[in-house]
Amino acid sequence: MTYDRLVCANCAAPVSEGRCRVCRANRERLQQENQWGALSPAALVTLLIVLVGALALLAHQTA
Repeated sequence: MTYDRLVCANCAAPVSEGRCRVCRANRERLQQENQWGALSPAALVTLLIVLVGALALLAHQTA
């Protein structure tokens, strides 16, 4: 899950907006903790497709 969908229990605003100090602290922690969490699901699927394509091309060239 990406942090842009999380809701702060302190101010009831999305964490991605960083309205209060708790939101800002959690947003910073999540960004530092997991760089892949910032990617959207569409970007992850695209990255997976590119990697599979690269593997297929490599397998085709070595065969």
